[in-house]
Amino acid sequence: MLNALKQKILYSNKAVIVLIVLYLFTALCCGKRKPPLPPVERVLQKVEIAGTQRGNIVFLSWTMPARNAPAGNILNIDRVDIYRYAEPSNLSLTLTEDEFSARSTLINTIKLTNNDFGLKTQTYKDNLEFAGQQIRLIYAIRFVNAEGQKAAFSNFLLIEPTAKVAKNPEKVIAEITEPAIIIKWNPPTANVDDSTPVNILGYNIYRKENEVEVFTILNNSAESGTSYSDESFIFGKKYRYFVRTVSLGSDGEKVESLDSITIDVSPKDTFAPSAPEAITIAAAPGNLSIFFAANPEKDIAGYKIYRSIDQNLPLTEWILLTPETLRTNTFQDKQVERGKTYFYYLTAIDNAGNISKPSEIISETAP
Repeated sequence: MLNALKQKILYSNKAVIVLIVLYLFTALCCGKRKPPLPPVERVLQKVEIAGTQRGNIVFLSWTMPARNAPAGNILNIDRVDIYRYAEPSNLSLTLTEDEFSARSTLINTIKLTNNDFGLKTQTYKDNLEFAGQQIRLIYAIRFVNAEGQKAAFSNFLLIEPTAKVAKNPEKVIAEITEPAIIIKWNPPTANVDDSTPVNILGYNIYRKENEVEVFTILNNSAESGTSYSDESFIFGKKYRYFVRTVSLGSDGEKVESLDSITIDVSPKDTFAPSAPEAITIAAAPGNLSIFFAANPEKDIAGYKIYRSIDQNLPLTEWILLTPETLRTNTFQDKQVERGKTYFYYLTAIDNAGNISKPSEIISETAP
């Protein structure tokens, strides 16, 4: 009897457990369905880097991927690790990726934020410490995610730096003339390692018009002198300039210096045009036709013509025949009387309102 009672209690407990499990399962199934969790992001596998030496610095750059790359790449990028390997330049170029990984030095880590992604260019500056040595530098970067997973190395960038790169130009100034903004500078007095003679092939001049644009080079080939005339400017705009020295690199390539100081130039047109020239008059009954050469300036707005029957009258008292600025190079004076002699002079006006000096005075008698 007692055993039968125990068996009944045991079955009863099992039934309760089964009911509880069924209840929990039903509750979970009947509840609101949650969206599936996104797959774990992984790290982008490859990136291409570029770089160059300027002065005593190697400038590295690369393009960042979008925050969400295609499936199969490693995402969730947390940082960029930058590696450098230095070796004598006379060794053979047979470095494998495994050898680079074992021998290179992690020189810096750049922590990334959401604003760093999306085809933006990242840069890094490596100050050279190998001046005077025959050295070869090999750079590579790799992405690392928040879990510490490392992507493959980028391409290997090889640079053979030279210590005999000239320093940047000094005392850069601008002189504004009517035809050009003239940029002037003093040459550097030493190379970046303070050695002489200075390794100078020439100079490159850079300009930009506003904060949004990037600096672009103005000259087609290195300037041999210490000044440059920028004729491709417009009065009233603002420009920024800097200059770099160009040196001969270790393998015959051209190497630029660091930037000179940057100067701001806001040219204003305060230059009066030249006086009109080659003025002639053709006489006809009741009409004196005036002809003259177009001014050479590019910003001429037009001309004014003045007349008097008294040559000795002060020029400020002569009659203005063209209250509206004349925009052609001919004019007919039909307000003339037969037998009278008329005297004329002209002025030119540019777009900024600058007025030329009076032209020569010419005269004609109406037939």
